[in-house]
Amino acid sequence: MNASAAAAAPGASGREDIPISERGPASIRTVVSFGFWLFLVSDIIIFSALFAAYAVLSLQTAGGPSGAQLFDLRHVFAETSCLLISSFTCGLCMLAVARRRRTMTYQWATVTFLLGLSFIALELSEFARMIASGATPARSAFLSAFFTLVGTHGIHVTVGLCWLIVMMAQVATLGFRPMVARRMLCFSLFWHALDLVWIGVFTIVYLGARL
Repeated sequence: MNASAAAAAPGASGREDIPISERGPASIRTVVSFGFWLFLVSDIIIFSALFAAYAVLSLQTAGGPSGAQLFDLRHVFAETSCLLISSFTCGLCMLAVARRRRTMTYQWATVTFLLGLSFIALELSEFARMIASGATPARSAFLSAFFTLVGTHGIHVTVGLCWLIVMMAQVATLGFRPMVARRMLCFSLFWHALDLVWIGVFTIVYLGARL
C-alpha cells in the first residue's frame, strides 16, 4: 500500500476511535456550549411566556386577595438574598474548579447548595402560608399565574441542586477531567440564568404588586 492509500485508510488518522457524534470540525467544548446555550434560550422562552401570562392575569383576582395583600416583601427579600449570594458563591466554586482546588470546590459548592436549599425552604413556606389562608391556585386567575410562574422557577432551582450533588460526586470520582469541567461550566450558566429570571420575578411580581 502506497503512502496516499495509507493516508486514506480508515485507521490512518485514528478517527475510527472517535464516536461519530464527536466527529467534525468543531471541538467538543464548542458543540457542548452551543447545545447548552440553545437549551438556556428555550428555557428563557418558556419563562417569557409565563411572565406574559402573569402580566395579563395579574389583576384578575375574582374578588379574592391581590398580590399587595398577600406578599411579604421582607420574606421575599430573604429569598432574593439567598439566591443572589448563591450566584456569587457558585462563581467562586468555578474559580476553584479552574484552579483544580478540590477542597475549595467542595466548600463553595456546599455553600451554594445550602443557600439554594434555603431559598426553596423560604419559597415553600410562602406557598404554605398562602394556601393556608385560602389563596390557592384555584382561587383566581392571578393566583394560578403566580403559582405557575414562581413554582416553575422553584422546580428549576430544585433541579439545579440535584445537578450540583451529581457534579460533586463526579469531581470526587473523576477529578477535574475536561468532561467534568465542561459540565460544571454548564451548571454555572444554568444557575446564573435562574438568578436573572428571579430578578424578573422579584421586580415584576413582587415589587409590581406594590406599585
